[in-house]
Amino acid sequence: MSTTLLLIDIQNDYFPNGRMELSSPVKAAEHASKILNWFRQKSKPIFHIQHISIQEGATFFLPETEGAHINEAVLPLKHESIVIKHRPNSFHTTDLEQQLRNKGITKLVICGMMTHMCIDATVRAAKDLGFECTLIEDACATRDLSFKNKVVPADQVHHAFVSALNGIYANVMSTEDFLQQAEKN
Repeated sequence: MSTTLLLIDIQNDYFPNGRMELSSPVKAAEHASKILNWFRQKSKPIFHIQHISIQEGATFFLPETEGAHINEAVLPLKHESIVIKHRPNSFHTTDLEQQLRNKGITKLVICGMMTHMCIDATVRAAKDLGFECTLIEDACATRDLSFKNKVVPADQVHHAFVSALNGIYANVMSTEDFLQQAEKN
């Protein structure tokens, strides 16, 4: 069984001074970079997922803006695949599933942004499509949310979503735990 890395939406608009700054995106990107470097060293397949907003009224990831570019912490190499998406689910109206199937990929290691949106949507879709998922929780970031005038801090949002995914949809682990386990296998 072949394993690949999906780096989802690690784009400039989520970083300081971006149009949708998240909580601790730099730290998450540093962890994602460690996972990316391990996959590169092992010559394993890598897919960069890039969100480009095309819906009317979109405020970030706008086409041909610096904010839509993949962040320098995880910049793709020329031979690495980039899949452009326009919705939270990385499989929706993209050829990601077909590319994975063509390469015989059955296992996904997932990092990226935002935990409560594109990470959640993609992990759930991947599992429904029959992929085995590992989510690197400290290589993901999100933001504060609010509902009925109550603010839910980003840390709580993040932990609630990764807790919901853990077990049924994904094996959730830290960067350190993944790298230690991967070196043993």
